This record gives sequence, C-alpha cells and structure tokens, in this order.
Amino acid sequence: MRTRDFSKAPARAQAGAMFFGATRYRGPLAILRLLPAWLRMVRDMRRMSGYRWHRVYWEFPFTLGTVAFFADREAMLRFARSRHHRRLMVWLTDGNRNASAGFIRLFTAEPDGYSNGLWRAESPEMGHIETFTPLGPETVGPAVRR
Repeated sequence: MRTRDFSKAPARAQAGAMFFGATRYRGPLAILRLLPAWLRMVRDMRRMSGYRWHRVYWEFPFTLGTVAFFADREAMLRFARSRHHRRLMVWLTDGNRNASAGFIRLFTAEPDGYSNGLWRAESPEMGHIETFTPLGPETVGPAVRR
C-alpha cells in the first residue's frame, strides 16, 4: 500500500539517502591490504548518527561494491568526511597500485513509497494498491488488475 510513514519498517526502509558504489581492485593482495582499513571504516560508519544499513557485494574477479543507507543526504556526506573513509579513499586512488576502477552514485528517496503487513504504520494488513502510480502526464494511474 502507498505510504509516507515508514516508522514501522526496518531502518533501511526509513533511510532518505543511499550510497551505491564499487571498486575494482588490482588483485587478491590489494583486497587483503584493504581489509584492516575497511573494518575500521565500517566500525565508524555503524556508530555514526544517521547510519541505517549497508551490504557489500562482489563481482568476478576483483570488484567489491557497497550499498549503504543513511537517514538523509547530510548524514551520508558527513560519513564521507570521516577520518577512516578519507584515508581509505586516498589509498584507493593512489595511482593504479591498489585499484583500477571505481564509481560512486548517490540517491535520495522520494517521500512516497509502499509498505505492507507488519511494516505498514497505518495498519498491519496485507493489501494491493488500487491504481498504479501515475506516469508522465497522467493525474491518476490505471487500475491494477488482479
């Protein structure tokens, strides 16, 4: 069901900003050298006000990526200024010694979304939306057919 109230949803659903990025490392030794600094950075991130949730993903052969959620864009950018994050970024961008590629994308959540069941603040019932969200020039979306 459509909602603007995510107070009963998990912390990651309450986030207003998302970080999505990846780094292609030079090889397994670079990833091993990364580990101590990365663990310190994650420890700090989890303790920061505004942190909501994160996960790491892997792509063959040496790409590690992160998806991280924060309360808002300011909390996300405050983390980017943190000591351990800055040190890690300097290490990553030290020529091509440790990494050969990387990207970062920052996203902001729309106020509207969808929740159901126990994660729905308005009621714990499961249900469908009656109409799709309007696209482009539509003022009302078409009916959802069951």
